[in-house]
Amino acid sequence: MKLIIPFLLAIFLIFAVRPASAETPAARCAGLGTSNTLLPVPEALAGEVNAVFGTAMPAAMVAATTVYRCAGGQVMVCTVGANLPCGPADASRVPNAGEIAWCKDNRDADFIPAYATGHDTIFAWRCRGGAPGIAKQILDVDAEGFIKQFWKPLGPETVTP
Repeated sequence: MKLIIPFLLAIFLIFAVRPASAETPAARCAGLGTSNTLLPVPEALAGEVNAVFGTAMPAAMVAATTVYRCAGGQVMVCTVGANLPCGPADASRVPNAGEIAWCKDNRDADFIPAYATGHDTIFAWRCRGGAPGIAKQILDVDAEGFIKQFWKPLGPETVTP
């Protein structure tokens, strides 16, 4: 009996856990509509990704640095960079700990650097009298809460490898 239970469990797992089918981003997005789940871009789409971003990265680099999500059935892509976050935007108007600390040491700074504000903020921040404040909004947020300027749509005719 002790050997039967692990054997039956193994058989169950073999048949119950199957690898996901090779679904294209276009098919996935057409079926989902909108999903904020970030997924890696297949190497087969490297040419299209390079075209929309005006880059010439090798396919392996595109796959390693570019993600996609679905917005209204459309495939949206973002390539991560030093100052290009692909996750949700930080639209908070409340100063964070990094901004507060920066302003303690830089009481009237005209700007607070990204390492203190976070790279995902949509605002330019400054210090006045040791307190952080928003100088201006510099980036826009899309309907799903991501920074618009960093996400590009892939046309339906270009996303099927």
